[in-house]
Amino acid sequence: MTAVTQSAHGRSWQANTLLILLWQVSASICFYAVYAVTPFVRDEFGLSATLIGVMVTAMMLGYTLFLVPAGAIIDTYGEGRTLVVGLLGLAGGAVGITAAPTYATVLGTVFVIGGFYATAIPGTNKAVFNVIPDDRLNTSMGIKQVGVTAGSGISSIVIPWFGATRFGWEVGFLLTGILAVVVTGVFRLMYGAGGAGSDASALDIRGHFAKPEYALLTAAGFFLGAGLFTTTGYTILFVEESIGASVVFAGITLAVAQGSGSVGRIAFGWLADKLAAPLAISTLRILLFQAAGASVLFFLATQVQTNLTSLVYFVFLGFFVLGFTGIYYSCIGSMVDADEIGSATAGGQLALNGGALLAPPVFGFFVDTSGYDTAWAMLGVSTVVAFALLVLARRQL
Repeated sequence: MTAVTQSAHGRSWQANTLLILLWQVSASICFYAVYAVTPFVRDEFGLSATLIGVMVTAMMLGYTLFLVPAGAIIDTYGEGRTLVVGLLGLAGGAVGITAAPTYATVLGTVFVIGGFYATAIPGTNKAVFNVIPDDRLNTSMGIKQVGVTAGSGISSIVIPWFGATRFGWEVGFLLTGILAVVVTGVFRLMYGAGGAGSDASALDIRGHFAKPEYALLTAAGFFLGAGLFTTTGYTILFVEESIGASVVFAGITLAVAQGSGSVGRIAFGWLADKLAAPLAISTLRILLFQAAGASVLFFLATQVQTNLTSLVYFVFLGFFVLGFTGIYYSCIGSMVDADEIGSATAGGQLALNGGALLAPPVFGFFVDTSGYDTAWAMLGVSTVVAFALLVLARRQL
C-alpha cells in the first residue's frame, strides 16, 4: 500500500510527480553526459572501443558500490535530504570532469559521478510510493522514469553540439553542473515528504532476495541492464563509425531513442494501471512483452545501414530497451512493504548495474575483434535469457 504522507496532500499528484521528475531530469543529464562525451574522450586520449567500455564500467562501478548504502540511508533517514546531497554531488562531478588531465583522472571522476547517482533511483522511487496515490502509481512511476531518458536525450544533443563547436564539450558539462545546483535549491524548498523510520530488517537486501519472485525478477534485471546501458553507451559510436554519420547526427539518434524510451515508460505505466490484474502480475506481463521485443530488435541491428534506417531502428529499440525501467521498479515495489522500497529498489538497481558493469567492455571487445554485428547479437542473447527468467518469475506468483 502506498504511504501518501500528510505533507503531500497540499499538492496534486501531478505537481508531486513534476517535482520528482525535475530532480530526475537534472540528475540524469549529469550522469548520461558521460555517455555522450565518449567520442571526444576517445579522440582526446586515443582510446580503443574496449577502453571506452572500461570508462563506462568505472562509472557503473561507483554507481553499484554505493547503491546498497544509499538504499539503506534513504529507508532510514528519508529520501528528501538524501536526494539533495546526491544532486549536489553530481553537480560537482560534472564540473570536475572538465578539469581531468588524463584518462586515469577521467576514470576517477566518472566513478564519483556514478557514486552520487546511486541516490537517484532508490530515492525517487521511494518518493513516488510516498506521495502518489495507488491508482496513479504506475503512471507516475513511468513519468518519473521519463526523467532518465529525457536527461540522457538532452545530454546526447547538448554535449556533442558543444563538442563540435569552438566552445568545447567542457562548456556543456559546466552548464550541466550549474543546472543541477539550481534544481537542488528548488527541490529542497518544495519537497516536504519524508518517508523515514524503517527498522533494521527493512534494510536487509538479502531478505528481499530470499523471495523467489524477487530473485528471479532481479536476475532478469541483470540481463536487461546489460542491454539498457550498453545501448546507451555505444549508440553514438555505432552510428558514427558503422553508419558513417556525423557525431551530431549520432547524438540526435541517441536522443530519438531516449525520446521513444520516454514514450514507452509512460505508455507501459498507463497500461499497467489499466490492466485488471494485481500489480505484480500486470507488470510482469508487460516486462515479458518488452523483453521479447528487445531481443528481436537486437538481432536486427545488422540491417541498419543508413542514416534514415538508423533513426527508425532506434525509435523502436528505445521504446522497448529504454522503456522498461518504470514497470520494472513498479514490479519490485509490488513485492515489498512501502517502508522497504529504498532497499528493495537498491537491490533491483544492483542487478541492472551488474549487467552494465560487464556488458559494455564485452560489447567493445567484440566490436574491436569481430565487429558490431557480433556485439549486437550478444545483447540479443542476453535479453532472451531475461525473457526466460521473467517467465519463471511469473510462475512464482
